[in-house]
Amino acid sequence: MQNDFCPGGALAVPGGDTLVDPINALMDDFATVILTQDWHPAGHSSFASSHPGKAPMEMTEMPYGPQVLWPDHCIQNSNGAAFAPELRTDGDLIIRKGYNPDIDSYSAFFENDQTTPTGLEGYLRTRGIERLTLVGLALDFCVNFSALDATKLGFHTTVRTDLSAAIDLNGSKDAALAAMRDAGTTIA
Repeated sequence: MQNDFCPGGALAVPGGDTLVDPINALMDDFATVILTQDWHPAGHSSFASSHPGKAPMEMTEMPYGPQVLWPDHCIQNSNGAAFAPELRTDGDLIIRKGYNPDIDSYSAFFENDQTTPTGLEGYLRTRGIERLTLVGLALDFCVNFSALDATKLGFHTTVRTDLSAAIDLNGSKDAALAAMRDAGTTIA
């Protein structure tokens, strides 16, 4: 729930801003609240601007596999990287991801190389947390990859689609929902 993912942002998700109030309200239902924050350095390798002749939303091949090239977004210490102003940020932990200039990071658990952890799994296990409810932006990328990793790691994972919105790049929303269901994630 960062400015660049809300209307007017560099990678705006349609309707993203309408989720802030209900997400704030949902936080009261949980003992632990964890927020994630894209935190890209300028010139990040996932930015189309870092690949001459490429445009945002085109694909490229990275050492870790296929990568969507995004518009420059959520650059460290920028207004775009800041949380939406109305979002409650009084949670227990903020996981910053995507700060390695060579590897993008959709999941809250692993960077896109699927081997570099963010530390979230250790935090959750240390706290004895076994059930997760995921919400936010974007359903088909960050929420999806986080849910798939959480489920694979053995957490009982629920994704609230009413509190998430998708970019829906070439059918990515339906593909993400199918992948999460197939993995055993609860879609609510």
